Amino acid sequence: MLRPRIIPCLLVHKGGLVKTVNFELPKYVGDPLNAVRIFNEKEVDELMVLDIDATRQQRDPDYALIARLAAECRMPLCYGGGVRTAEQFEKLISLGVEKVATSAAAAADLGLVSQAAERVGGQSVVVVMDVRRQGKRYEVFIHNGTRGTGMDAVEYARRAEAAGVGEIVVNSIDRDGRMTGYELELVRQVRSAVECPLTVLGGAGSLADVGALVGEFGSIGAAAGSLFVFKGVYRAVLINYPSRRDKDALLAASAGRD
Repeated sequence: MLRPRIIPCLLVHKGGLVKTVNFELPKYVGDPLNAVRIFNEKEVDELMVLDIDATRQQRDPDYALIARLAAECRMPLCYGGGVRTAEQFEKLISLGVEKVATSAAAAADLGLVSQAAERVGGQSVVVVMDVRRQGKRYEVFIHNGTRGTGMDAVEYARRAEAAGVGEIVVNSIDRDGRMTGYELELVRQVRSAVECPLTVLGGAGSLADVGALVGEFGSIGAAAGSLFVFKGVYRAVLINYPSRRDKDALLAASAGRD
């Protein structure tokens, strides 16, 4: 049975970890391997690592770095960035990655999702939808939010599910790094359109935001970047994650609200 997951999301830029605001202004926050070691000790549910350079630079994933991260990681690892062929899905899975995410390549051709699902199993195939509100609708963007696709996010989610995707990451560009709460209306629309597992990213500023998401949607992935790398009003860099007791209490309280 699926359960709620609380997922730190790490962005890799020029070999280091960064955090962005609205997909811009990357701020260095540390070393990827060191962050993984800290999250190991904190027993996180799952870890998401996204290389935000690979696709824009038209290069392959950094397999050497990914192999080191996967070897260090004691929790399920999802990697995304520069993934555009079914063969790359296979190689990344062989390195110890549990889930492989793609964004721009899937937006160009959802046939990649079907091909990858045949090679590694649908449960390991993730599509990341970077979404920006455009008036009354939500549009899918690619290349770190710099290129609009013209595609409606809800319809695209339906098509991705039909192609065999195992999970969709709904990432709000408008909320990225703002720490003002998730874009719940976007999640409602996507959730009403598909049945596959969802993970939501962009906007979480407190555990209360995570609780609100889980309380409304139940078995969902609550991902965050800033929440787990910054601390306090001055946003000092400090890798953090709720203790098992705090997490269990949060999820129990959220279940009570559902």
